[in-house]
Amino acid sequence: MRTIWVLGDQLSRRVGPLANATPGRDRVLLVEAADKIRSKRWHRQRLHLILASMRHFAAELETEGFDVDYRRATTMADGLAHHQSVYAPSEVVVMAPLNWDGRQLLERLDVTISPNDQFLCSPEAFAQWADEHLASHARLTMEDFYRWQRRRLDILIDDGQPTGGAWNFDKDNREPPPKDGRGWPEVRRFALTDIDEAVIAEIEGYDVWGEPPVGWWPTNRADALLRLGDFVEHALPTFGAHQDAMLDAEWSMSHSLLSSALNTGLLLPGEVVAAAVDAYQDSHAPINSVEGFVRQVIGWREYVLGVYWLWMPDYRDENRLAATRSLPPVFEGQASTSMACLGGVLGNLERNGWNHHIERLMVIGNLLLTAGVDPRAAVDWMWRSYVDGAEWVMLPNLIGMALHADGGRMATKPYAAGGAYINRMSNYCKGCRFDPKKRTGDDACPFSTLYWDFLAGNEEALRSNHRMGRQLGAMRKLADLDGVRERGAEITVALTEGRL
Repeated sequence: MRTIWVLGDQLSRRVGPLANATPGRDRVLLVEAADKIRSKRWHRQRLHLILASMRHFAAELETEGFDVDYRRATTMADGLAHHQSVYAPSEVVVMAPLNWDGRQLLERLDVTISPNDQFLCSPEAFAQWADEHLASHARLTMEDFYRWQRRRLDILIDDGQPTGGAWNFDKDNREPPPKDGRGWPEVRRFALTDIDEAVIAEIEGYDVWGEPPVGWWPTNRADALLRLGDFVEHALPTFGAHQDAMLDAEWSMSHSLLSSALNTGLLLPGEVVAAAVDAYQDSHAPINSVEGFVRQVIGWREYVLGVYWLWMPDYRDENRLAATRSLPPVFEGQASTSMACLGGVLGNLERNGWNHHIERLMVIGNLLLTAGVDPRAAVDWMWRSYVDGAEWVMLPNLIGMALHADGGRMATKPYAAGGAYINRMSNYCKGCRFDPKKRTGDDACPFSTLYWDFLAGNEEALRSNHRMGRQLGAMRKLADLDGVRERGAEITVALTEGRL
């Protein structure tokens, strides 16, 4: 009998070898590896999500009639070896992993690796597109890839042109927080099953952090479909305009909360995009909301996977700005902060294991960038702290975008900003002891100080970037630049010592 080995982020009957599997002909293997579980200080909800989702999936396969070997082992390789010694399968076939080290491991083992079809654009197809694109363009950009995806997949295309007359509606989707006191969609909590409860109890034996799961994140296919339905029905219509806004009392606003289910395989990109497009065609959601969501799924998400595989393994060691500071203790829950935005965002992360993309980029990433935190430490922290964390997600988003550690290979400029941006796009500054309009003094906003300090400290590296000329010119004209540099040094020390 053939064995199909299913990895923890491949939990779908509709892709890979499982798509054509048959009970009685195929046996299924899943392995919980203790070395992986103990390798990082995981957020409780992150670890729970993976283990509970695997166990639910195994139970569903058993209900369908499959013989499932759910094996707990020291390592993945040990789990496979023990399975082979017991069952002597005629062949072990596994869908290609989504991470570099996993692929290297499987290539050393006695298994057949099948292509990974969890995405609409495979790494191989992306590499071919990249080669063809670079033959006539100076660089790869997500926008060019996204338009290519839209055309080839025929998504939001009418007679060869983008639906609604534009490829994107960014101008409509960057509104600051509304001031009308509106309500936001209520987030469904899923009932915790016996499997969930058992996992929650077990993970207390590991080095974990964050609040215990309360049912925010689906760990089975049925609940994942409910989450998709909730988003399309209640949140998608209002998703677009304020998707970049931040509110201290709203951790989810109108965001989809689908990333964890997509990254475990409980949902597939094609079905979530189809549901969103149907909502537009049924006049249930406006084009700016639907296009903005489609862009996240078939544009950014698949672009990130593509560049990960195109540039690995060297990409994870990129550090063009020579950032070497350690991760501030506030990120590990070992210190508090007087910064209202940082405290609010990290508080949501501790409670829910998740922040939306602007909180990640313009609060957390912005601070890590301007404070000069080591990219490898930042990647490791995000990987283990977010329910949707994975190396292929976090490496490009941090190395390439948030931290500019690749020198502009992925993003054309550093995503650094002062307190004015956060003041415009959130309501955090209203109750903060720091003033976003000040860059020196004890009450100066750390973001405002660190922004100008970052530009001054990295002027040489950024001088050739054509998109940074205006900012660098403004920095050189600051009459108080010496004071900014002094205050910047004080802030980075305070961050490192947990006193900010």
